[in-house]
Amino acid sequence: MSRPWRRTAPGERIPLGKRIPLGERIPGGRNGRRMLVVSFVDRVGSGLWGATAALYFTYAAGLTTAEIGLLLGVSGAIGIAGPPLGGALADRVPLRPLLITVQLVRAVASLALLTTTDLRLLLAIASLGGVGDRASSVLTKLYATRVAGPDRARYQAITRTAANSGWAVGGLIAAVALTGGSTAVYRWLLIGDALSFLASALITLGCAEPPSATRVVATSHPRGGGKGAEEPRDEQGWDVEARDEAARGEAVRKGAPAVPPPNPWRDRGYLTYTATEAVLFLDDSVFKIGLPLWAATATHAPHELVPLLLVLNNLLVVVFQVPLARFGATPHTARATLWPLAGAFLLGGTALAASTAGATWLAVGALVLAATAFTVAEMLHATISWELSVALAPAGAQGAYLGVHGLAQAVQRSVGPLAVTAAIAAGPLGWLGFGAGLAAMCGAQRHLVRDRGDGALSVAPVTVSEH
Repeated sequence: MSRPWRRTAPGERIPLGKRIPLGERIPGGRNGRRMLVVSFVDRVGSGLWGATAALYFTYAAGLTTAEIGLLLGVSGAIGIAGPPLGGALADRVPLRPLLITVQLVRAVASLALLTTTDLRLLLAIASLGGVGDRASSVLTKLYATRVAGPDRARYQAITRTAANSGWAVGGLIAAVALTGGSTAVYRWLLIGDALSFLASALITLGCAEPPSATRVVATSHPRGGGKGAEEPRDEQGWDVEARDEAARGEAVRKGAPAVPPPNPWRDRGYLTYTATEAVLFLDDSVFKIGLPLWAATATHAPHELVPLLLVLNNLLVVVFQVPLARFGATPHTARATLWPLAGAFLLGGTALAASTAGATWLAVGALVLAATAFTVAEMLHATISWELSVALAPAGAQGAYLGVHGLAQAVQRSVGPLAVTAAIAAGPLGWLGFGAGLAAMCGAQRHLVRDRGDGALSVAPVTVSEH
């Protein structure tokens, strides 16, 4: 009688009932585990500060509401330079020391906020911290991409689970601390944020430098053999054929004039792909601004429901992000998942539009459905985005390309609030159009990201005549 099996990793089968050591379940081995701890610790600090930043600047720094808006807006706009800057540097210098340096810059910037109440100095310090925050996000993603190799989609899902858990822990600590009612609490929370960056730098110091980008190949589709055949991999899980091809190419290039790496700023196809990503990241603004404002001002739902919807979002991500990682396990599955993503966006917009009709119980049900649909969209898009942004980037310029891709989230943070408030102002039809627009963008991205038919994907060329 055959024994039941369950698949745990590409090419590995383990009998049901057998416990799998934690180190074997997490891609990247010890380095992968350490970076998960970094993500958790980093987000604990972000939870401490993110929940109290406006309060600190109001009660501890003594800024007016207009000054706080100027401070956060300008520093956020300057922070957009962080992803491309960090990505470009990552292709030229070792990644681990660069990531440690950025974490230390973030720590110094956080502590420096405690030293002044002058708006101009605060603006300079917050801008430096904003650049560091955005650069750190891209560098952490790049490290994970290289250390996790072909299992990067599953590793990204585990990372998002750890990050969401860290946010929850930091937020809970901040909520408990604020019951003290003293302005000194805000300073201690900011110190806690700085300490989280120092701790992240120390943990990263114990990690090894990840493999170079040319060894990180994640094609799970066989070049030969029958369906489901596995490609030969070395002891670290890298594609042996791709590794050897890279080695041969390097040998041929020795003695020849250096060829400059691809430039993402001249790659119109990848830039267009990044622009579509900026739109699909709008689910972030839905949860931070759109859903709370809509529930409180346009529906009969009790205001107490709003924080519960955010808790629902957090719990769903923690529970389901890892299982949903299989929808981005390869570039092809990621591209195919754009259709379910379109459905989730359309359902979320429709549910928000329906939340204004009928009794309180109907409003509550529609808002819960909308929060669930947008959370599913968030998880699916995170998986798709992680895989496609890496798969479409040339190995020799992976850092620069991922840095450009990081602009999508940075830009969304600036224009997202305008988009969701416009949907709110337009009423139920606004949310219907919002959901339909995101669904249409999923279709546009699927058309843009083409299947070449040789086991790989590419970005469709974009010319001036196509605009």
